[in-house]
Amino acid sequence: MAHLTNPLATPSQLFALSTLNSPLPPDLQASIRYYTAHLTQASGLLLRLPQDITAQANVLLFRYWVVDPLMQWEFSDVSAAVLYTTAKISASPRSLRSITNVYAYLLSPHSQLSYMNEKKDEIAAPDPESYYLSEGEYITFRNRILNIEGQVLNALGFNTHVALPHPLAVTYLQTLDAFSTSKGKQVAKRTVEYLNTALLSPQMLYLTTQPNALATAAVYLAAREEGLKMPEVEWWEVFDVEREELGFLVVGMGSLEPFARKEVERWGVNKGMISREMVRSELEKLGLGNINGDGGKGLVEEEDEETQMARMLDEKVAAVET
Repeated sequence: MAHLTNPLATPSQLFALSTLNSPLPPDLQASIRYYTAHLTQASGLLLRLPQDITAQANVLLFRYWVVDPLMQWEFSDVSAAVLYTTAKISASPRSLRSITNVYAYLLSPHSQLSYMNEKKDEIAAPDPESYYLSEGEYITFRNRILNIEGQVLNALGFNTHVALPHPLAVTYLQTLDAFSTSKGKQVAKRTVEYLNTALLSPQMLYLTTQPNALATAAVYLAAREEGLKMPEVEWWEVFDVEREELGFLVVGMGSLEPFARKEVERWGVNKGMISREMVRSELEKLGLGNINGDGGKGLVEEEDEETQMARMLDEKVAAVET
């Protein structure tokens, strides 16, 4: 049964998040996770990756940020590195060139992601020059991704196993005989939507809850929303979920919509992604601008192309000599 469960974040890890990410207040930490997971989801769509790969990438992303500070790397770079790694070990790998092109587009000011809260007739036409990557820019971006990939794998102990609740949810609906009714397909659709939405949850539900509980909560919400009659007994106990845990997950999954609206109000309707620079500006507004906000490790300065190429050449020479 090990393939149906996940390694969860420990209470001590969750308790240490405030120290790890000092002086970032919890709401800023939630903003970073939300926008980065949102970017990962959008990138997966443009790369035409199966949803299970994108979902696994977001789970690994959140796991990594339980171990290393949020401000250590640029958020979009971490997203790209985790998505590249997750796709690479799947049946649908994507090239670094494809990933860098997609992220360059999504991070440009004219991408669809930046205008997702606007009406279609108010969206400006894309400007190819805003997301064109020169060969030098591509090499720099690629090297950042490869560097961060190693950091992520090391932080995770090379454990990339992720069990998703989506297959379990379909099995539970079959067990409850939901598909024998006219509402069965719609309930299944809403169940999957709730599970995908939970990937962006500020409560980090996928790090604190096993897949069976997530699947049960999504089924409960979808059935209630679509008016599907469920057994009058406490049916969730059959799936090894207690009432208290179910109640917490129902509240958590249902709270994302108001949370997302608040994020839009805070950062602006045309902000498809936030950056470390924007977060630093927020810290300055809070009177915390003199602190890096990276858990005391210090921000890693990005190398320019010439420095990177020189370092890589030195590494190759050293490898040959040994």
